[in-house]
Amino acid sequence: MPRFSVIVPAYQVQAYLHACLESVLSQSFTDLELIVVDDASPDACGDIADEFAARDSRVRPVRLPRNAGLGPARNAGMAQATGDYLVFLDGDDTLTPDALRAMADRLKETGCPDVLVYDYARTYWNGDAVRNQAAARLAEEGPAPFRLTDRPGLLNLLMVAWNKTCRREFVERAGFSFPPGLYEDTPWTYPVLMRARSIATLDRVCVHYRQRRRGNILGTPGERHLDIFAQYDRVFAFLDTDPELDRWRPVLLRRMADHFAVVFSRRDRLPRGSRAEFLRRARAQLRRHHVPGARAPLGVRLRHGLIRLGLHRTYRALRRVSAGGRRTVRITARSVRAVRSGVLRLHYRVQRLLPLRADRALFADHGDGGYGCNPGALEQAFRTFAPHIRTAWATVAELHHTVPPGPRRVRPGTAAWFTQLARAKYLVHNAPFDPRLVERRGQVLVQTQAGTPLGHEGLDLQERPGAARGTDFRALLRDVDRWDLVLSANRHSTLTWERVHPGRYTVVECGQPRTDVFQRATAADVARLREVFGVPGDSVAVLYAPARRDWRRTQRLALDLERVARRLGPRFVVLVRGEAGPDGPPPVPKAARVVDVGGHPDPAAVCLASDVLVTDFAPLMFDYAGLDRPIVLHTGERQAYESARGLYVDLAAFPPGATARDEDELIDVFASGHWCGSRSAQLRAAFRERYCPWDDGRAAERAVRRIVFGEAAAELPPVVPLDERRPAPSAAAPPVRPPLSSVPPPTTPHPVPGPL
Repeated sequence: MPRFSVIVPAYQVQAYLHACLESVLSQSFTDLELIVVDDASPDACGDIADEFAARDSRVRPVRLPRNAGLGPARNAGMAQATGDYLVFLDGDDTLTPDALRAMADRLKETGCPDVLVYDYARTYWNGDAVRNQAAARLAEEGPAPFRLTDRPGLLNLLMVAWNKTCRREFVERAGFSFPPGLYEDTPWTYPVLMRARSIATLDRVCVHYRQRRRGNILGTPGERHLDIFAQYDRVFAFLDTDPELDRWRPVLLRRMADHFAVVFSRRDRLPRGSRAEFLRRARAQLRRHHVPGARAPLGVRLRHGLIRLGLHRTYRALRRVSAGGRRTVRITARSVRAVRSGVLRLHYRVQRLLPLRADRALFADHGDGGYGCNPGALEQAFRTFAPHIRTAWATVAELHHTVPPGPRRVRPGTAAWFTQLARAKYLVHNAPFDPRLVERRGQVLVQTQAGTPLGHEGLDLQERPGAARGTDFRALLRDVDRWDLVLSANRHSTLTWERVHPGRYTVVECGQPRTDVFQRATAADVARLREVFGVPGDSVAVLYAPARRDWRRTQRLALDLERVARRLGPRFVVLVRGEAGPDGPPPVPKAARVVDVGGHPDPAAVCLASDVLVTDFAPLMFDYAGLDRPIVLHTGERQAYESARGLYVDLAAFPPGATARDEDELIDVFASGHWCGSRSAQLRAAFRERYCPWDDGRAAERAVRRIVFGEAAAELPPVVPLDERRPAPSAAAPPVRPPLSSVPPPTTPHPVPGPL
């Protein structure tokens, strides 16, 4: 018996069915059956289903003798289902990567409830994906599972079958099925939620709901939209079967009236000749199911009252007035914004006429991000080594809490921010400067960059459109022309930046300021961080940090982390930090000894809490090498990554440690002890010598001395030799480990460097 029966009705969706079925069969959770119901489709849907069935034994095609509609097609699929849970998916929609695994984990976590409700995102022809606006109702907070009476707000979600999975035994025991006609989801969803004894939510996008430009059933005008009245009659008939369900009548009445208003107001649904008939039947339906004494907001009561009275002309007139009011508000808001923008531009011009303040510096990270990265390390160094300079940090109000005491907090786009932009002598950033900036004579624009380049950057992306993602290279060069100083971590970075960002700036090769913390951290600091991330002191913390795949809109992890953690054994804890793509970061499975640390704002803290880094093509490996802790490469998708993004470093010829080509090899690297063996240490030492020559804990100090005081290279603090930067490995991390099964747990956490 499979865990999931995924039921896909197919009718005239041949252009999308392949992607739909592929999204199911490529799931990392494989315990499923896929039932494809060909609803007598006149196109190639049936042939596509047969092709998939021949390729994969989990696919079971079902052919209907005549077109019956979406509801009966789903019923035919349910009759063939053998899985524990039913998952409905329309033939033109897709499951997101790892969706079934997330469902399975949540079902297990909540004790196998009758119904699990999850989220969706609308996807458009231009690639945009917009998450459901009511996603907050799916928050995994409070006790779970629960009943509908505990969280009645679930009735405000979109009433469809494909945003929830239902236990098959529960569905069969209650006798639920889909009726014929349009809006067939309505008499399914309401009874299912009301009858379920246990419900849970999954706050994750599991379905991509395709918004087709043409051909969508609900977007096709016709009298079939009058089916909505029979569907709601079925729901109220269900309420009549149990007096305990009477509590839901006011809610259902309100939802029904709102649904009627939506259908009536959409010009792509009702033909002109059917509008009067629709309103007449809506009036009769609302009167028939009216609940005396039901309370609702004034606007809702007015809208429902107009429909009940059949005043469709008044209703349309009020809608036009309301739309006109909203349009007026938008125009007024735009006018206010334009006036405010003009006042701020004038303020900026006036401020540029005033003298520069040599004792002011403005910092920012990745646009308007929170405090951190190289600009954050430099801001601290400014306050330490140039205390006469008052610093300010630009970020949005929601991230002000990330800024430590000391620097002034300013919001981009405000008068205070424009004042800093106009009068601060030092402007420090690791991303393009604001295009509204007009550089003044005497200002110093410092570009810190965001790390050592591994994948292609700058002008090299002109031949990599997938990675460039619409980069405006002319705007990039205009920004480069404003730079005065560019910080570089090593010789490789210097040569790369000068080629891909050609300009008149001066390169300051001083190291990576953000890695200074690695040399200052103490054993107590590391123990505290491991406690924050839930890593036991006697465990080996493996930081898995894969690079973003530029060829994928939705990111997914290349490793089955649940399997990896299970094979490595109880001594190992996996910390996961994936890079976000357009649809957000990759989902992390909820498994024992797998911890999602992607939401932590400080990558340095995550690095310090770990004992070994597993990565593929993430530039984080250059930072991590400064810790002198083991690095393991997992290069399973090297060819695809190099084709999409390009690589500056030949990691096959010059790796920072042991290399694994697939998941089994990666597990063997740890099982055999190669991850921390002598060969791994030799490779890491050579890698550090080439890419971490300046990272001795004083990179930010050297940068400040050069930026503020103009000290030449000969005057800067000398570099601490590599072999003097940190203590030798302790007995807790021997050069070569025996197989995992015979290794006793270490007695102390990973050693960390002490103060210089």
